[in-house]
Amino acid sequence: MRVSVLDQSTVAAGRSAGETIRDTVAFAQACERLGYARFWVSEHHGSPGIAGSAPEVLLGALAMATRRIRIGSAGVMLPHYGPLKVAEQFRVLDALAPGRIDLGLGRGPGADRQAAYALKPGALDNPFAMMGLDRFPEDVGHVVAWTRGAALPDGHPFAGIIAQPVADTTAPEPWIVGSSGATARVAGAQGLAYCYAHFFDDGAGAAEAIAAYRAAFRPSAARARPHVGLCVWAVAAPTEAAADALAEAYALWRLDRDRGHMPAFPGPAEVAAARPSPAGEDRLAALRTRIVRGTGAGVAARLREIAAALDADELVVVTTTHSPADRLRSCELLARAMGLGAAPERAAAWRAPDHRPITPTPSQDMEPQE
Repeated sequence: MRVSVLDQSTVAAGRSAGETIRDTVAFAQACERLGYARFWVSEHHGSPGIAGSAPEVLLGALAMATRRIRIGSAGVMLPHYGPLKVAEQFRVLDALAPGRIDLGLGRGPGADRQAAYALKPGALDNPFAMMGLDRFPEDVGHVVAWTRGAALPDGHPFAGIIAQPVADTTAPEPWIVGSSGATARVAGAQGLAYCYAHFFDDGAGAAEAIAAYRAAFRPSAARARPHVGLCVWAVAAPTEAAADALAEAYALWRLDRDRGHMPAFPGPAEVAAARPSPAGEDRLAALRTRIVRGTGAGVAARLREIAAALDADELVVVTTTHSPADRLRSCELLARAMGLGAAPERAAAWRAPDHRPITPTPSQDMEPQE
């Protein structure tokens, strides 16, 4: 099974947002060395605890810092932007890293109401627009067509527009990312890959959303068959006790996040000083039962169980720790346990079926991890 990484550029207590962004670049290079298939970054706004606000810019740096691993967004929050602008940003990225770009599109705001309005003034006049409920399916169709180098049909107001730079022989691989049945159905109806954000709600509703995606799926120029990714939070450590300690910090951070706050990720001092309320303790107890943690072998086994139960085609792992060294160690242990091995010389390029194929040499072709 192919295994990838999502990094949200979470700011650790005592570190700056600038350091965090630079950590993301170094982390992508490490994940490439470890043999992970993809490295994705996210979009959040107005959240002091998450520095990743502009995935399309960060991906430009990642394109220059890596050579083989696929890199992408998970995702660009499309309701904030014009489809042509997004398409052209990712056509530029594909020119920088041909055949290595994933374009994950999301429907949610990735921001609170105030930040969403600042991103797109006028959104508050139509609350459905702020959540992307009115234009999201249509905008997705436009972005996907333009990133593939296609024109919209004759008679369409945007007919004749070709996204620049002109499509070469590769194109960004389109995904829809989310955690709702509505988003899943959009992915299915447009014949795109779908990644369920299991970490967002600990998998509640995952089976229903994935079933909705498969039921809605219609073959397209992008994909002939449904393809499901599953993004799960997990942490591995040399011992169970060490993994429990890392998971406890995440549980406390999640407790704040679920209350509408997004503080810096707590370190050992903040964890030791935490004094949750009785209701908070109940929530922490529930979180502890659901967080995937343990030794590398234990985490790998649990991830395989989750993927099998939901019939997922690939896994994306998100790991948040206070220390970059702990996160790197977790990814090293998991890579070894999942049998990822060293990265091949070059990643395989994704191409829509109607693109002229490139025939790679055997040493250049990346096969999915089993």
